Amino acid sequence: MRNWRHRGWNAGKLSGIKPVVNLPPIILDWFAERGWQPRRHQLEMLDAARDGRHALLVAATGAGKTLAGFLPTLADLIPPRVGEGDRTKGGGGGSRASVKLPDTPPPSVAAQLPPPRAGEDGLHTLYISPLKALATDVRRNLLIPIAEMGLPIRVEARTGDTSSDRKARQRVKPPHILLTTPESLSLLLNHEDSVHMFATLKRVIVDEVHAFANGKRGDLLSLSLARLQTLAPALQRVALSATVADPDDYRAWLAPSGDIDQVRLVEGEAAAEPDLTILLPQGRVPWAGHSGQHAIPQLIEEIGRNKITLIFCNTRFLAEFIFQKLWDANEPKYAIGIHHGSLSVEARRKVEGAMAEGKLRALVCTSSLDLGVDWGNVDCVIQMGAPKGSSRLLQRIGRSNHRMDAPSKAILVPGNRFEYLETQAAFDAVAEGVRDGETFRPGSYDVLAQHVMGLACAGPFDEGELLAEVQSALPYSALDAATFARVIAFIATGGYALKAYDRFKKLVKDPDGRWRLSHPQFAAQHRFNAGIIVDAPMLEVRFRNGRKLGKVEESFAATLSPGNCFTFAGIGA
Repeated sequence: MRNWRHRGWNAGKLSGIKPVVNLPPIILDWFAERGWQPRRHQLEMLDAARDGRHALLVAATGAGKTLAGFLPTLADLIPPRVGEGDRTKGGGGGSRASVKLPDTPPPSVAAQLPPPRAGEDGLHTLYISPLKALATDVRRNLLIPIAEMGLPIRVEARTGDTSSDRKARQRVKPPHILLTTPESLSLLLNHEDSVHMFATLKRVIVDEVHAFANGKRGDLLSLSLARLQTLAPALQRVALSATVADPDDYRAWLAPSGDIDQVRLVEGEAAAEPDLTILLPQGRVPWAGHSGQHAIPQLIEEIGRNKITLIFCNTRFLAEFIFQKLWDANEPKYAIGIHHGSLSVEARRKVEGAMAEGKLRALVCTSSLDLGVDWGNVDCVIQMGAPKGSSRLLQRIGRSNHRMDAPSKAILVPGNRFEYLETQAAFDAVAEGVRDGETFRPGSYDVLAQHVMGLACAGPFDEGELLAEVQSALPYSALDAATFARVIAFIATGGYALKAYDRFKKLVKDPDGRWRLSHPQFAAQHRFNAGIIVDAPMLEVRFRNGRKLGKVEESFAATLSPGNCFTFAGIGA
């Protein structure tokens, strides 16, 4: 049997399962075949959806948050005849399935089933994650139960890694479930056909909401949610998190117009206490430096003691450095991989696939994998250097033994003697259940200007109507008409410093008082440059045969001379 039961789809063990009237029989059969029963918080999320309420789920890592978020969607999209217990053509209902489906969805099964319910032949659910890798991982794990139940539900991802032709097709024929990021969603809303694409939208699921809600990405997402609510007034909002210090802050952020009473708080059961230790060195710990290379021999021993080990590093440089040092000391020849955001799409997908199939003994990674990417057979997490907070540490710890009933095992490796104190503080905070506090502040005007420009790319807008929509997003709830008019004037004229140049005059007002783009070329220009994360100029790293390895910062490349050698993707270049 696949290990997907430990990749985010966790449920309680079956012990005299009681009838769950809220779930379609086909889903109950799927739970029963695995000896599971739905957890309380998963059913509460289903109840909140059927009551028409928004919801915030706060549950420990391994509690099945992702399944809880998608459970109402699956229940909505199950065709009526299948929902009554008939999984295949000619099947006879009953409480259990009469046909065992293969691990992959055969076309013949989907062809035999009726289409999803009337009115659901369009985009039903939008899943938003902070990481591209998380969206891809969730898609892979979501397809497994859909295939097991033989449901005709289409699931696709849309991130910066998605090809342009697939993106264009998704706008014309969207899937039932679309997995994306805040930036990709903002770009989708910039197109003229976004009104039609999101007209059928029923649910938005914001995963790992703590990762960006109180930053600029959260500002952008809150504005996008306000726009979606305008396009689909009956839209239900859902947010998921495992490390929230004050749930009420996030309920207010999630709710339209900040009305906290519209958002139901669902809390999961307590999970097993983590097995957390600080590595005691065999030799001398340095006074300076952050690499932790003094612990390399002990890391090799830990890799040998565990099936799969995740080694988290705080920077991409440290990930490359530790990976190289591990290879130099890898006398047992363990299969070790590396994963970070500068690697090419192909390199990252290859490593993710190898991890999912259990082909690696260890993986050195950065924050590219610390949010929700779940491989159930990871039994140890190693944190190189200070974790920079208890919430981040808990998030990374949760990648180990991704189950509520099993303690997550993690080892902290301080890089120097001073980091030992910081590591001890994070260790104590986790033991006491203390989470890092989050400060919510008013929304940034540069994000607002970018959002307004994006909506202008989608079509003309009325200033008063758009102001009301923007004010329904909590970060901009205190925005007044005069300030909003100044933001629009900045886009329309370029501001006091650039108003003399026509190329910065991007908006004009029609005779009817609506704002529109002054020239269509500004739409393409905006879509090409939009985004909240500001990256440094990058240069591609390729083999001589043209195969791409990834990218490095231009400032770093400028320091190199012919004949210099550096390590990238675990390879000397």
